[in-house]
Amino acid sequence: MTDGLRPAAPAGGPFAYVTLVTNADFALGAAALLRSLRATGTRADLCVMHTGGVADAALAPLRDHGARLVETDLLPTSDAFNTAHAKDRIHGIAPFTKGDKPAFHTPLDNFCKLRLWQLDYERVVFLDADTLVLQNIDRLFEYPEFCAAPNVYESLADFHRMNSGVFTARPAPVTFDAMLARLDAPGAFWRRTDQTFLQDFFPDWHGLPVFDNMLQYVWFNLPELWNWREIRVLHFQYEKPWQDHAKADRLRPLIDLWRAYAKGEDVPAPATLPGPTS
Repeated sequence: MTDGLRPAAPAGGPFAYVTLVTNADFALGAAALLRSLRATGTRADLCVMHTGGVADAALAPLRDHGARLVETDLLPTSDAFNTAHAKDRIHGIAPFTKGDKPAFHTPLDNFCKLRLWQLDYERVVFLDADTLVLQNIDRLFEYPEFCAAPNVYESLADFHRMNSGVFTARPAPVTFDAMLARLDAPGAFWRRTDQTFLQDFFPDWHGLPVFDNMLQYVWFNLPELWNWREIRVLHFQYEKPWQDHAKADRLRPLIDLWRAYAKGEDVPAPATLPGPTS
């Protein structure tokens, strides 16, 4: 395996769903995600990249779900880059004004996502650890690099930006090396970390339907877009379903669905769930 990655086991096949875990809370999210993927009947590998600070006790449930664990170093970025993207500075320059990120959110960790281009798979579908897969999405392995859904959660004006919570990739060392060269260029600043960088690196990104990455704020901002029968991936952007937060009551059906997966309970068919205007 390439420098910067330490897999706990060999790859089980050419295709994989990959997520990234940087702390114990996101490990909770990843466990629910893995269970949701298993429920779709996929036979692809389930791979969890994790940073070194995640305790083994938090990773153990992910092993129990059959995930391949790959320990992941931070990227070898310069001191200037690290200073520019430090948590206090980046959140001061580009604050989150639409919702609240968890207190443990660390911007530099986000760039570890780029290490998936070092993995020994032919094709990858990346999913953030705060997503659930509600229908089989194996078709995405046949899609080209780079496909992602638009960052739609407030208005139709959001369609010009991509969201990096779900995307297709073709791992290759040459791509990873090119990414590092552009990422840490003199004076580089990536306002929304990996998301801003990936849209810049893949300017001709292919658009996936919003149903392949349905952001939770659509529930109350754009309810006319919400259709449980069509949603394939549900993404808990901003506030997380394992948190107590101010929007929890407004998002209760979504949170209850996540908790069913997280607790290993019977999961209701999405088509039977209430709509946002119920």
